[in-house]
Formats: sequence, structure tokens, C-alpha cells
Amino acid sequence: MGHRAVLRAMSGLLLLLFVTMISSTIVSVALPQIIGALKGTQSQYTWVVTAMLLTSTASTPIWGKLADLFSKKALLQTAIVIFFVSSLGAGFAQNTETLIAFRAVQGLGMGALQVLVQVIIAAMISPKERGRYNGYLGGVMAVATVGGPLLGGAIADASWLGWRWCFFFALPFTAVAFVILSRTLKLPVVERGGDKPKVDYLGATLIAAGVSLLLLWVTFVDNEFAWISWETGAMVGGSVVLLGLAVLVESRVPEPVVPLKVIKRRDPALAIVASLAVGVAMFGGAVFLGQYFQIGRGYSPTKAGLMTIPMMAGVLISSTVAGRMVSKSGRVKPYIVSGTVILTLGFVTLSVIDHTTPMWHVFGGMFLIGVGVGMSMQNLVLVLQNTVPLAELGAASASITFFRSLGGTIGVSVLGAVLANEVSTKIADGLRKLGVDTSGGGAEAGGNLDIAGMPAPVQEIVRAAYGEATGQIFLVAAAVAVLGIVATLFLTSTELRDSVDLEAEGAQGQETAKA
Repeated sequence: MGHRAVLRAMSGLLLLLFVTMISSTIVSVALPQIIGALKGTQSQYTWVVTAMLLTSTASTPIWGKLADLFSKKALLQTAIVIFFVSSLGAGFAQNTETLIAFRAVQGLGMGALQVLVQVIIAAMISPKERGRYNGYLGGVMAVATVGGPLLGGAIADASWLGWRWCFFFALPFTAVAFVILSRTLKLPVVERGGDKPKVDYLGATLIAAGVSLLLLWVTFVDNEFAWISWETGAMVGGSVVLLGLAVLVESRVPEPVVPLKVIKRRDPALAIVASLAVGVAMFGGAVFLGQYFQIGRGYSPTKAGLMTIPMMAGVLISSTVAGRMVSKSGRVKPYIVSGTVILTLGFVTLSVIDHTTPMWHVFGGMFLIGVGVGMSMQNLVLVLQNTVPLAELGAASASITFFRSLGGTIGVSVLGAVLANEVSTKIADGLRKLGVDTSGGGAEAGGNLDIAGMPAPVQEIVRAAYGEATGQIFLVAAAVAVLGIVATLFLTSTELRDSVDLEAEGAQGQETAKA
């Protein structure tokens, strides 16, 4: 495909990626209103998010492997239909059970589209040329991640729209993307030869079951049961057993869902480790900064969404500039290392904030985080894609996306648990200083989110607690980001290849080449 043809297809792919990612965050602000309208419970509130997360994360490596075995374009069209129908069903849901069911199906479509878009881009464009397009990709992901909650709140507050349009919003864009891609997308056909491709159903089932059980534990631990409990032992132990069996199966089948020979290589393994830190930044930054602005600083949801613009701007600018420089030089390691260092500095900058920190300080830290994510996120995918032939591209791309998503999810859960414990302790200490007896649940009462309904002295205590606790979780995130720096420093330097596929002998040489 020539440059003009690539741009036409890219417009549909980027539109699809934007709609997919924004659909995962657009309900976050509107969810209280949605559950209230459907008369749901707190447990169902959690499952509206968890159902999508489980199916999306667990199915990612499966979709990636299917992309290596079957037509990428046909799979993409199938995923678009799944996403379209499930979004329509979720919008028309009349009770929370139906909404949860359609969100689970929607998660299948989201997981498929997010990985297939990256696989298809890699199948169209050589690694060296891909840098310039990664800037567009990073910008779209940044706008969708940060803009989703803001758009969801605005839709839910608009009387002429209502919360159902949080799901209907995606429909026209998805339809347009389907038409564009059906007409413009032309991909090389990989001749596999031999027998009909076989799908590793056993490995896929074990991976999905093991990851789902782990994510269920992450979702409920410290809320429904303690970190050290029989439930934790059963769920974590069961997940380890299932994933251990999955590794055994993947090492023996001819077409594994997650190719162990790829992720065992030095550079792909290091890229996966580094991507975990980036996952914490992308997921945790938006979640906890939004809460900090609303509870710790007292801003409205709309204003809190607008205040995340510095981070979005950092991602957009750095991903575009770094992408073009990578394409020009053919070297990717310097930008990844610089990105993880800047990311860590951003976390360190935010680790000292409280509810009185000047906003320029907060915005500066957010901008650094955005720059770090923009320079490293897509380039880490590029490192892995540069080491594999076209026939393994889907599974390899899905692997790093899967681990980034899984690491980000676990990281957010752990940071959320740290935040909740710190907030509870600080509120209890503050109330005791006011002479309030917290032995009967006073701390919990002060920890609810109805800040406006509290007496002024209690408001100050709660805001101070959230402000200081937010700073402490970013200190934890900085420690995680340091691991990303170490991993990227051990990446070996190479020039990105000019071809979409590896030569037969090149595929063999990648085992030892400086990547």
C-alpha cells in the first residue's frame, strides 16, 4: 500500500481505535446515574466495569493469535459487528443484568479491535516507517483515555441526551469506520501452506480462565475479603495453577496462542516488563488524578476532566515528535529510555502533592507523565514487532498489549487499595483531633464522597486526606516506573527494518541480533 492508500486506511483504523478506547472510559463518570436509573446495587455497579475488563483483557491474546491464522480484515470486520451490536444492546438495556451481559460482549469487541488495529498497522507499514504513524496512534489513545470521562459526564448531564447515549455515541463512528475499512484496507496474504490452521482452544481456555480468576481477585480483594484470607489463597492459587497449565500447553502445541519463543527473547521480554510501568501511568493517572481534582481540590467532574489536558497534551506532542524522529533515524531505544526516565520524574513530581499544592506544580507533573507515556508506549510495541516475522505479528502484538493491560489493571487495584487505607487512616486521625469518636464508624462516615454535605471542618479533613494520600500512591508508582527504566536500559540498540516481513534467514537471525 502506498502512502496515500495507507492514510485512507489509517483514518478508519484511528477512528475505530478512538471509539473503542473512549467506550471503555466514557461510562466512568456517568455510571452512578446509570445504576441509579436501572435501580441496581453496589455489587452490580462494580460488575458493569469488571465484566468488560475481564472479557477484554482475557481475550486479547486469543484475537492476536487468530490474526496470525486467518484474514486480518475479516476478523476486524467481525469484531466491529460484535462491538456495534453489543453497544446497541447496552444502550437499550432495561435492567443492570442485561447491561452487564452486553458490557461483557462489548469487552470482547474492545479487546479484539484494540489489538487488531495495531496488528493491521504493522502488517501495512515497515517498523522504520511506522514511527511517524505511531504519533497519530498515541495521540488518539491519549485523547480517548482523558476525554472519555469528560464526554461521559457531559452526555449524562444533557437532558436532551441522557446516559444511554454513552453507548449510542459509538454507533455512527463505528459504522463509518466499517465502510472506510471495507473499501480501503488491502493486506498481504500470508501463505501458511500445509494443513488447515489449528486454533489452540485448550491453551486459549486456560489463559482466559487463569487471567479472569486473577482479575476477579484484584477486583474484590480488600473490599469483599482481606489480602490474607482463604479466598485470596483459593483465587490466586487457582490462577497460578491454570496459568501454569497454560504455559505447559503453549510449550507443546504447534500454534500457541501466546508464542513462548517470542516472549522469552531478550528484547520482547524487556519490552513487556517496561510496558507494565506505562500501563500503570495510562490507567492510574487518569483514574486517581480525576479523583484528586474532585475530592481533594473540590472541582466539578467537568472541570476535573479539563484539568487532565496537560497530560493529554504531553502524550500528543511527545508521541508525534518522537514517532517522526524514530522514522527518520531508525533507532528507537534512546526515545524509550528517555520516556521512562521522564515518566518517573513525573511520578516523583506528583508524589509530594497535597490538597494545597499550587496547580502549576500538579500540571507540570502531569505533563511530564504524558511526555513519558507518549515517548515510550507505542515504541515498546515497535521493539517487539521489529523482532518477529509477519506470520507471528498478531500473537506478538497481542502479548505486549495483554501484559500492559493486565499490569495496568493490577497496578490500579493495588494503588487504589493503598489510597483507600491511607485516606481512612488520615480521616480517622483528623476526626480524633476534632474530638469526634471514630470507634463507631465515624471515619467511614467522613470518608464518603458527599463532601458538600459535610461540616466545613470535616470537609477540610477529607480533602487533606485525599490530597496527601494521592501523593503517596504516586510515590509507589514512581518505584514501579524505575523498573521500567532498568528494563529499557538493557534493551540492545538496532536500526528498525525497512520491510514489513522478515526474510526467512532474517527470522532466524533475530534470535541473536542486536534489537
